[in-house]
Amino acid sequence: MLDKQVAIVTGGASGIGRALCEALCHRGAFVIVADLDCAAAESVAADLIRVGYCARAFELDVGSADAVAAVVDKVVAEFGRIDWMFNNAGIVIGGRVQDIDHGAWRRIADINFLGVVYGTHAAYRHMIGQKSGHIVNIASMYGLFPGILAVPYIATKHAVVGLSLSLHAEAKRQGVSVTAVCPGFVRTDLMRSGQYAQGFTAQGMERIIPFGFIDTETAAAKILQGVRRKRAIVIFPLYARISWWIYRLSPGLMIFINGLATRMHKA
Repeated sequence: MLDKQVAIVTGGASGIGRALCEALCHRGAFVIVADLDCAAAESVAADLIRVGYCARAFELDVGSADAVAAVVDKVVAEFGRIDWMFNNAGIVIGGRVQDIDHGAWRRIADINFLGVVYGTHAAYRHMIGQKSGHIVNIASMYGLFPGILAVPYIATKHAVVGLSLSLHAEAKRQGVSVTAVCPGFVRTDLMRSGQYAQGFTAQGMERIIPFGFIDTETAAAKILQGVRRKRAIVIFPLYARISWWIYRLSPGLMIFINGLATRMHKA
């Protein structure tokens, strides 16, 4: 149980973020629902409070280092500590690289990677002082091996995994845990709200996905199960772990499979 522990969840108003807020509250934590959509964050917090949980909403643009630091500092000033930092906010940009402009690359880097950097840095400073705390960075199974037709997204997730696993050992010496979470496909609005280049749609991308989607509640449970054990990396479901092992054993085979999948897509 996480009785009275303080958790911040970015992107907490929907998808995996919302499921994490609910699961953390159920385990006794005081949860900060942080999201760019302030109204949605307030709605989630109100729903949690209505059933007896402890929650609060903050508007947060994770692409702003100052905004992220301000929220973390405000939470620590009020509660005296931060126990959990879930850097979950993210977006999808799909399509062929030649059709994706520099602005889209900057946008996804600002949110998916730098947003995680800012959240990690802001929380880590306080956690070092406490000599405790856990930073959980939500990446993707595509942060562990190559995928197709979403290169900007995949590149940022590789960066998140690199950041998290590299910081893990350094942070451990400070009494702080760091976990990279690498889920497979989760049924959220992430893909449908994504940005797609010429000839690509969310529906078209979903059609070439050979795996089933899991629900957000299952994803949140898997994440918390892994971080409770202080694992450096949490990978689920089974097909994500198998894909990772295939890539580790034979990178060429995974690249060949990706080539076949790319040809299956009809733009």
